[in-house]
Amino acid sequence: MRTATLGPVQREEALARMAERELDVLVVGAGVVGAGTALDAVTRGLSTGLVEARDWASGTSSRSSKLIHGGLRYLEMLDFALVREALKERGLLLERLAPHLVKPVPFLYPLRHKGWERFYAGSGVALYDVMSVSSGHGRGLPVHRHLSRGRALRVAPALRKDALVGALQYYDAQMDDARYVTTLVRTAAAYGAQCANRARVVGFLREGERVVGVRVRDVESRRRGDAGEFEIRARQVVNATGVWTDDTQALIGERGQFHVRASKGIHLVVPKDRIHSSTGLILRTEKSVLFVIPWGRHWIVGTTDTDWDLDKAHPAASSADIDYLLEHVNSVLAVPLTRDDVQGVYAGLRPLLAGESDATSKLSREHTVAHPVPGLVVVAGGKYTTYRVMAKDAVDEAVHGLDQRVAECVTEDVPLVGAEGYRALWNGRARIASRTSLHVVRVEHLLNRYGSMTDELLDLIVADPSLAAPLTGAEDYLRAEVVYAASHEGARHLDDVLTRRTRISIETFDRGTRSARECAELMAPVLGWDEQQIEKEVEHYEKRVQAERESQRQPDDQTADAARLGAPDIVPL
Repeated sequence: MRTATLGPVQREEALARMAERELDVLVVGAGVVGAGTALDAVTRGLSTGLVEARDWASGTSSRSSKLIHGGLRYLEMLDFALVREALKERGLLLERLAPHLVKPVPFLYPLRHKGWERFYAGSGVALYDVMSVSSGHGRGLPVHRHLSRGRALRVAPALRKDALVGALQYYDAQMDDARYVTTLVRTAAAYGAQCANRARVVGFLREGERVVGVRVRDVESRRRGDAGEFEIRARQVVNATGVWTDDTQALIGERGQFHVRASKGIHLVVPKDRIHSSTGLILRTEKSVLFVIPWGRHWIVGTTDTDWDLDKAHPAASSADIDYLLEHVNSVLAVPLTRDDVQGVYAGLRPLLAGESDATSKLSREHTVAHPVPGLVVVAGGKYTTYRVMAKDAVDEAVHGLDQRVAECVTEDVPLVGAEGYRALWNGRARIASRTSLHVVRVEHLLNRYGSMTDELLDLIVADPSLAAPLTGAEDYLRAEVVYAASHEGARHLDDVLTRRTRISIETFDRGTRSARECAELMAPVLGWDEQQIEKEVEHYEKRVQAERESQRQPDDQTADAARLGAPDIVPL
């Protein structure tokens, strides 16, 4: 299939087309659920639009634990249906839909008690494996295994000897969450969806009780001194705005049928050599579980689970949050981590369906779809792994209001762009390396980020060989990836590239400030920036990093939030 380019020209064309004629479905919010909903709708033959106020995945969907998992701990809550559904989706993503983006990852669960704990935890993990295989899509992962303490310490020498009496090892999967969403959007666009980021919904259009569209502000245009507001009419509007669901509902002056509560989760990123292990770790805490997740040349340590009612766009990690994670992970490490080991920190908000429980860890991870007024569908809750099911349910609900026959969901059989031909290219990666003069490790890096779309980056390098060089201060990435992010993936600002198209903002001790100017200069020709705009982009990014560092020195959520809001949100043109 053809791939879709999400460059500046395509964005302008998408906005113009959405304003010209009524759509069947307009999706508001381009996190994983919104992007998945747009793909579901367009592959059923519906004319589809997707608008996002900021950048693809700029909220929750770029700040997760980056795991595709069945939810092993939900077995303990006896939520078998949720686990079964998630395991099926995990298998689909690994085997069929996105093998270039979703990869197996091993986890070690240390056992602290002899006898009963091995039986109890082992039974749960065995059931997890059985449910995975019975879903019809779980045969690609190794089954769990029981380890003695000696074998466990050989697999994970970083563990203290007195921290375990044995262990279990099992497999789940992981991906780069923001890259996955960008690929979802490109896939939807490839099938004909009109997609535009930096397009904020500021109101809903009504005809009597019915919602018939939205009023959108082109944020980029507004910064040029133009009001930049226009209408997009649609027969059905889907609100997929996650933790902003209640705020979006308020724009139509209607009380929602449910409420979404935000739970903050923070993660630390530390260099690989700080924890000597060949496997990830999963540890119990008094409130939830703690993961130590392999992440390239790093580890991700997380997460917390605390109520959050402050700024949703930039949830802040406080000093207390960081200390909490360090304290818990250090309880099992022979060589403790210190603040100096922390390379990056990020915080995200989970959209949980509000219930009677005061503890966010007890609120529902299941999703809900509602039709609060004619013409408007709301989808909320859920978990990243089951986004495709949420999208299907949202479109099914929208179809009820279209008064026409519409095809059933087909996304179970629609691979994302880059998946087709990926395995063949992976098998031939040595030949690609020889042909392009790139090291085979570089080719593997590109294939695992872009799949068969890697050819598009290689074309950029052929046209400008200087793009084959690594980026200053972030040598894991090529200069071509920065240009590609702006020309093909919808990146509009420096922050988009350093934070979401790449992970430089959390993978370097300087948080990307050394790479900022070079990145901005690479983006400038694609986006038409002059020298003044380059300076503004770099200055804005540096202020953002400064504000984040300051917030992470604060003792609590309120002071951390105030410090983080010290940096401006939008770069004026």
